[in-house]
Amino acid sequence: MPELPEVETVRRGLQPFMEGATIARVEQRRPDLRFPFPENFAQRLTGRRIDSLERRAKYLIVHLDDGLGLISHLGMSGSYRIERDEEETAPGVFHYERSRNTTHDHVVIHVESKERVKSRIIYNDPRRFGFMLFAEPGALNTHKFIQDLGIEPTGNRLDGALLAKLFEDKNAPLKAALLDQTLIAGLGNIYVCEALWRAELSPLRVAGTITGENSEPNPMAERLAASIRSVISDAIAAGGSSLKDYRQTDGELGYFQHSFSVYDREGEPCPRPACDGTVTRIVQSGRSTFFCPICQH
Repeated sequence: MPELPEVETVRRGLQPFMEGATIARVEQRRPDLRFPFPENFAQRLTGRRIDSLERRAKYLIVHLDDGLGLISHLGMSGSYRIERDEEETAPGVFHYERSRNTTHDHVVIHVESKERVKSRIIYNDPRRFGFMLFAEPGALNTHKFIQDLGIEPTGNRLDGALLAKLFEDKNAPLKAALLDQTLIAGLGNIYVCEALWRAELSPLRVAGTITGENSEPNPMAERLAASIRSVISDAIAAGGSSLKDYRQTDGELGYFQHSFSVYDREGEPCPRPACDGTVTRIVQSGRSTFFCPICQH
């Protein structure tokens, strides 16, 4: 499933084509994806101007000029591509290959920019586990998929002090706490593994141990916050650089997986200098966890 950096690169790729554009018409080619499309889906979008394109956790949110919000989730296999006459682009680079089979083109949004340039924003989803739903005007923050989300793992707001407060008295393993979307929104399995490796912290460590006396952060909390921010930033930057050629989006080259330190590297030597450990795979809550048992403790 695409993680936050993949979704962010998709947002950045779509943004120049969508923001400020008017939706001329919408082709809805089936009644549902993961969920049924909202009633009058195409009609409510047609004629609306797109004010902005936001990402919240792993959701794309299209803000329209009448206050309506279109919440889009890519699910396991969803992707967007952009067609303009003979030109085709596809924002976002994924760890696994995205489909280009037009049989799975389920929604086509025809947009026209302020300069009257026409584009087609095409949503493709072979497994149909993604979805598009409306958030009524003024109701985005109370939408069932948005209301319980925690803070974003980007920006300086996520620091050691905040992590210490979030994880205080929590007896869950550190990895499980980091994946709790009500605490930190959008962190997924891959980047949690990578951030924990950078911070030299075991995924099995009790989450509350990064909180010091009087709810103050200890050095572990500071390292972890910095590692989360850096791994997400690096992944977004790597994906962003690939957007110079939007066609590099089918996952064959991938992007950040070439920089993975531990994820999906079971049995390989730990890449940390002077560490003679071997990357190990364990299963936590049904998910694979990759870490070095020597330098992560």
